[in-house]
Amino acid sequence: MSLSPTLRSTVTRLRERARTSRDDLYAVLDAGLVCHLGLVRDGAPVVLPTGYGRIGDTVYVHGSTGAGYLRMADGAPVCLTVTHLDGIVYARSVFHHSMNYRSAVVHGTARAVTDPAERLDALRAIVEQLSPGSWEHARQPTTRELAATAVFGIDLTEASVKVRTGPPGDDDGDIEEGGRWAGVLPVRTVFGPPTPCPTLPPTAAAPAHVGERTLVVDP
Repeated sequence: MSLSPTLRSTVTRLRERARTSRDDLYAVLDAGLVCHLGLVRDGAPVVLPTGYGRIGDTVYVHGSTGAGYLRMADGAPVCLTVTHLDGIVYARSVFHHSMNYRSAVVHGTARAVTDPAERLDALRAIVEQLSPGSWEHARQPTTRELAATAVFGIDLTEASVKVRTGPPGDDDGDIEEGGRWAGVLPVRTVFGPPTPCPTLPPTAAAPAHVGERTLVVDP
């Protein structure tokens, strides 16, 4: 199924970078660790970095029930974005310097999740997005912890995706003139060796779902 063709989710600048497949949207979201959630609070825009998780065509975010922005989020219009920086593009002219990236922009209405089963599924998705394997390894949330946690779902019906890859788009004149380097400096997200909590026994080894991530490089 293609992404929505609504006016605000239609890419108008550099349209050749737009992706129209819903699978492209899933790929960008599923590869991320942090999203930025934008909403209007007291008449002013607020953009908040936060963790998230996806189930089907819904992306979920969570926070403390005491957070001021969450108390007014239910039913509010929001914009959620995820961006991956894949490379710095060095051109022969400063005008054509750029970035290789994958980005997704989601427009929707925040919906407070109140169904107990959906709330638990959503929290699991958020935990597994950031730290795969932790939901089964760590202690499950208590009733008190669940009561202190607000969960919101945002439908993925209206979204856009842009991707840039490849070398710089230099002008022919700059290429012919020569004398300046041009190319791409790749950017990677790499996990380092796990640092154990100081309260662990000295012999405690990191579980596989943690240690194995040090071998994974985000493409």
